[in-house]
Amino acid sequence: MKKIAIIGGGISGLYIANLLKKNSNYKITVYEKNNSINLEKGYGIQLSVNSINLLNKIGFHNIKLEDKFHPDKVDFYSLKNKKKICDLNISAFNSTEVKYTTLQRFTLINFLKDSLPDSLINYNKKVTQINYETKNIEVNFENKTSIKCDYLIISDGTFSKTKSIIAKKEIKPKYFNSIALRATVDQAPTKEINPDNISLSLGSKLHTVIYPINKKGQFNFISILRKKLSASQLVDYSLFESRDFIESVLSDLSYQISPDIIKNLKNIKCFPVFVSSKIYHPTNKNTFLIGDAFFTFPPTFAQGASQSIELAYELYENLENQNNKFNQTRIKRTKMINFKSRFNYFVFHISNPLIAFIRNILMSYLVRNKKFIISYLGKIYKN
Repeated sequence: MKKIAIIGGGISGLYIANLLKKNSNYKITVYEKNNSINLEKGYGIQLSVNSINLLNKIGFHNIKLEDKFHPDKVDFYSLKNKKKICDLNISAFNSTEVKYTTLQRFTLINFLKDSLPDSLINYNKKVTQINYETKNIEVNFENKTSIKCDYLIISDGTFSKTKSIIAKKEIKPKYFNSIALRATVDQAPTKEINPDNISLSLGSKLHTVIYPINKKGQFNFISILRKKLSASQLVDYSLFESRDFIESVLSDLSYQISPDIIKNLKNIKCFPVFVSSKIYHPTNKNTFLIGDAFFTFPPTFAQGASQSIELAYELYENLENQNNKFNQTRIKRTKMINFKSRFNYFVFHISNPLIAFIRNILMSYLVRNKKFIISYLGKIYKN
């Protein structure tokens, strides 16, 4: 029996645990550094059909209909003149059982956690050292306990400490010169937007996204604002929780975003946006990185959660087939999605009025061009 240690109880770690538990030849354990899995309610995520298809393999289609939503389109708006630019039909990639889905992050995490026996998750396990000199991989934890495993799967997020430990050097994500402000809204914030679609509003050096997260009339709001921060500000985690900082970000947003939207925001949180600058390859053939620990994308293609799921499934298949070429097959796809995410970021944040005008005309044409949609979205959604 092969022992598999999964470091991190996020989306990717819990998902691959659900896949691996089906195989009696594996003994799996998830090691989470916190004292519980983060089940904070409210904030939403988007899941495109490439990940829904994989989630359905472990019963995701059984989640209550009222706890998720299936938007048909992305409506693009201009924050400058408050008018609709065009709309993109994302339901074109749907099938009867597999549909573009929005929901609370809590709903997905809770589903993944509840699908696992409680005994498979060990809490308060912070990795301090990894030893490859023994026959098996030895993992040491902060509480002076240790385990040995045949396979080590690292899925402890964007700021993965375990990745730095195996690399024997500190690997930090790069600040993307942007602040994300996330909030919830209990009803459609303005009459102009269609509450059944994803509303993406483009402004000068910022964009906002509003979308339903269930069929109870609740919405997720997120705004990405370009903002330079000093090195000292980036390490001051209390800064992003302070009321003064949040108010300053809201003030910046108020120049372009309707006050009717801002006054209805609840559960507001701010955080700096970090991304990966390159892909790290573990030298040990039985050690793997998945989720944001593998690569963190800019949040402008809504592929963070979907790629975490997709990546975990690819690793699962490689383990099942005893194929250790996992990283080699993933690099090209990661680079493609990263490029498109960065390109979206540039397009969404254009500040020059003339260039923005030209962009809007081009977008109106391209969203109706089937060849472009298949090339730009289909390669990601349909894998």
